[in-house]
Amino acid sequence: MNEINPDKYLNILERIACALEHQAGKAPAPRYDFKTNKEKAFIWDAGGKTLIPVADTRALPLKMLIGIDDQKESLLANTAQFAKGFAANNALLWGARGMGKSSIVKAVHAHLSASHPLILIEIHREDIASLSSLLHIIAQEKDKRFLLYCDDLSFDEQDSGYKSLKAVLEGGIQARPDNVIFYATSNRRHLMPRNMIENEARTAIHGGETIEEKVSLSDRFGLWLGFYPCDQDHFFTMIETYADTFGLDGSKDDLRAQAIEWSMQRGGRSGRVAWQFIQNLAGKQGKAL
Repeated sequence: MNEINPDKYLNILERIACALEHQAGKAPAPRYDFKTNKEKAFIWDAGGKTLIPVADTRALPLKMLIGIDDQKESLLANTAQFAKGFAANNALLWGARGMGKSSIVKAVHAHLSASHPLILIEIHREDIASLSSLLHIIAQEKDKRFLLYCDDLSFDEQDSGYKSLKAVLEGGIQARPDNVIFYATSNRRHLMPRNMIENEARTAIHGGETIEEKVSLSDRFGLWLGFYPCDQDHFFTMIETYADTFGLDGSKDDLRAQAIEWSMQRGGRSGRVAWQFIQNLAGKQGKAL
């Protein structure tokens, strides 16, 4: 009598299940193989439930991020703790536009991933509801540390995605895996427009409880880092640091005069405006950055 091979029938059942899921339009995407692929950054594709490798995040060296020294020190220390397998906090980087919130996340990752198994995964704001699917994939990669990152995170009145994020950060039945940390950048300290919170407070039976529910999302980030508009001295320092780093021509006085004119055209000063000025200047001088 032939001996039954359970692996054979298990394989057949798996193929049948995949075929049925494919017919229903729910065929699972292939898992990314972290053991044979060496990329250190990815974008989460919520529709395909897979990870798209990013060859170059265009991260700047930490020393080129000017005027945010305290933020750099805090985020680097927190991320280093996590990369080494120690306890660390989820982080919310909030504040003025163009002051290096996303740049500092990429720079810290680039700095630490050179010597630690630290992988950066960007998830788009509209895909927050799929976080549990992403966690299911990466939680099994015990030898890796994953920094999940959402740029420009915010929610409006019709968006209930903040509830999914709250559950993942803290308080949900599915605990955040030990090898995962979550960083977000936002122009809003509480991730929601003030009028949204105030409107619900006025119309709710228990207004105070409504406000508490809305702001409790940001409370789940243990590390808050504020970013503020830069003054003129910091703006000039950014310009001069970039110009020296990339070998651009021009005296200090000439660079400052051009930078002032550029910032007035852009309606303000920030790290982003300084970088855009340098890109324009480098192009005029026939140089690539």
